[in-house]
Amino acid sequence: MPLLSHFKMPFAVRKFCFQYNTGRMFNTASASGCNRAPVKINIKPDRKCLFDAPVDIKVQGLRPKQQVIFRAKLTDEKEVDFVSSARYEADNHGVVDLSTSAALGGDYVGVHPMGFMWAMKSQTELGRLFRKDVTSPFEVHLSVHDKGPEETEQPVLTSCVHERWFVGEGVQRIPVREGRIRATLFIPPGEGPFPGVMDLGGTAGGLLEYRACLLANYGFATMSLAYFGFDDLPKKLLELHLEYFEEALHYFQKLPQVKTGGIGVMGTSKGADLSLSMASFLKGVTAVVCVNGCNANLQAPLHYRGTSMPGLGLSAHRITIRDSGVLNVRGCYDDPRAPENHACVVPVHRASARFLFVVAKDDQVWDSEVYAQEVKRQLQEHGKPAPEILPLPGAGHLLEPPYFPSCPASYHKFVGAALEWGGQPDTHAVAQETYWRRVREFFLEHVGGKLKDRIRSTCLWGRMTGGNPTFMAKPESTSCSVESDGVRLFGKESR
Repeated sequence: MPLLSHFKMPFAVRKFCFQYNTGRMFNTASASGCNRAPVKINIKPDRKCLFDAPVDIKVQGLRPKQQVIFRAKLTDEKEVDFVSSARYEADNHGVVDLSTSAALGGDYVGVHPMGFMWAMKSQTELGRLFRKDVTSPFEVHLSVHDKGPEETEQPVLTSCVHERWFVGEGVQRIPVREGRIRATLFIPPGEGPFPGVMDLGGTAGGLLEYRACLLANYGFATMSLAYFGFDDLPKKLLELHLEYFEEALHYFQKLPQVKTGGIGVMGTSKGADLSLSMASFLKGVTAVVCVNGCNANLQAPLHYRGTSMPGLGLSAHRITIRDSGVLNVRGCYDDPRAPENHACVVPVHRASARFLFVVAKDDQVWDSEVYAQEVKRQLQEHGKPAPEILPLPGAGHLLEPPYFPSCPASYHKFVGAALEWGGQPDTHAVAQETYWRRVREFFLEHVGGKLKDRIRSTCLWGRMTGGNPTFMAKPESTSCSVESDGVRLFGKESR
């Protein structure tokens, strides 16, 4: 139509033509989907939760049968990105429900409601996700993209930030610098005393708090204890003195917030054999969880009251170097069953504690199930109850609380090389949920005493049977009767 003719039309006719041609008449834009509800990500029970809590995620507002890419990304404390992505197809109502919809491709396949977390991969070589600062959350950036050709991502349809916290509401974090002790306490909210659990790490050294912190959310008073590579402690693992662990144990036992009658100890790798030694030589340890540990004292000699237990040796020629340059040390340690190594074996028959051995079947550091069976033999030969052994198929050496991504290999700063840990992402993820659930139950059974029923009735404990709490925020005001050098460790008092 000539432009001049258009301007000679009555205004009402020109308005009609404009609305018709731009799709504003009769809601014609809805035919292309422009008037549909916007695409959104719905997270229940909340966009903020504890790190080990499962969430239900739905993507709504898509076209029926629309294929999309669901992407998750977080950045760790070293500014390294961890990313996962998977392809989904919306149902007839335009919904992708991660709890029922199967991922059709990507970093995980099948129905995996939390796959977006445990399938994350480091964007740098040999990266491992862990957390030092437990007072702030991991921010997980979730986004939905229309699927392009060959699984490529198109522009973002919607996005949101999902926060995963470590410190629950009201949990007090208390640094301890008392005598030689270098540790951090976590005290649950509410009236104590609470069952006490000490947590020991492995040969990575330092003070990693996230496991003890998460355990405190379930009603345990916990202590994460460093023993080398932190603050003014020895920088290297050359020798250890059990008196240091005895001092920490006595300090922990005397806290008014910690229930009397026995302490639980949990250790991973090197921390596991130290847990066995604590139970065997020190009074007051009633429950021990060994995660992928050995029944012999490893590496550094352990001294106690004028006696010494040598460290189990290893033979470097038995180390395998993969094509990638990663070291596999499985099989390089000396056999603790050999007569010449009996002096290294922890005398667990002296202990009065109950034991849980968590053994990963794809552990590429050592065969922890063989070591667990040796402890079973030792105990039964002396008329003691057999330990509980929890085998975890497809799991690797680095077992973490649920939803940490698996880490098949990473750089070990004290070894000075990359080590192979083992584990397949999907089976490792299942194993972490299984082990974490059993650890809590085990400590409740053997350290909880009369407090078991009260603790089980809490909101947080309900997650073990399928419940899921709402967000447990970082406490803004806390108080604690524990003091160090006469200074209250938390400035604000709860009202």
